[in-house]
Amino acid sequence: MRLLLAPLPCLPRPLLLCLLLAPLLCLPLALALCLPALASAAPVDDALALFANYHQDLSQLDRARDILEAELQQNPRGVDALLALSRVYFTIGDVRARTDDDKLAAYDRGRQLGKRAVELAPKNADAHFLYGANTGRWGQTKGVIRSLFLLPTVKEELATIFALDPNHAQGHALAGNVYLELPALAGGSVAKAEEHFRKAIAVEPRYTALRIGLAKVLIRKKQYAEARRELESVLNEREPGSVADWTVKDVPRARKLLDEIKGKG
Repeated sequence: MRLLLAPLPCLPRPLLLCLLLAPLLCLPLALALCLPALASAAPVDDALALFANYHQDLSQLDRARDILEAELQQNPRGVDALLALSRVYFTIGDVRARTDDDKLAAYDRGRQLGKRAVELAPKNADAHFLYGANTGRWGQTKGVIRSLFLLPTVKEELATIFALDPNHAQGHALAGNVYLELPALAGGSVAKAEEHFRKAIAVEPRYTALRIGLAKVLIRKKQYAEARRELESVLNEREPGSVADWTVKDVPRARKLLDEIKGKG
């Protein structure tokens, strides 16, 4: 079958060339319009890829931090970058910083970023978690008694997290740690800590930090056999929610706790 093509109209040659080339001329323009959006997403994705594998080389945390700090210089209102960088600083404080001053500086930067994310995205539960988590860790490093003035802020963030997402696993982990670390006179409660850790595990059973927290609760209650089961499940986990955290933080903590309760119960 022959395809019938309509004859081209008799147009001046320059105009005809422009009509034929117009689609090609538009392609660079379309790419130019798309590139800013692609460019803004790429640095955050690159940083998160480094962060996800920081167990291979802790300096990847530094590289992720630098990428995200540069991205925020270009786009200070980028919520994704704020959240990612707040999480990176939290982890730097946990595993990269060597002195208390370095830890405090990392957690302080993390909470500033979390607070800014909350201001820009007040309905984002992760933003409230990261603000609360960095604030709590800063207080824990400074000393619980010396940091009780921060407790209302952390409790407010927890209330907001659960109002937005009652099943926020990391929010329950934060609540569990707060109730476990606080003295009873300041509102600490082993029972409430256990309740929050168990709720979190029901949502994210492969998030091994939760089982570390629950094991600490059980040790506090002198339920050593059950604590061992939780700690051994951490060591035996084959698909942890975060391979990096499992490798660098959770496995060493599980082994340390197992050594501490060896022969008990």
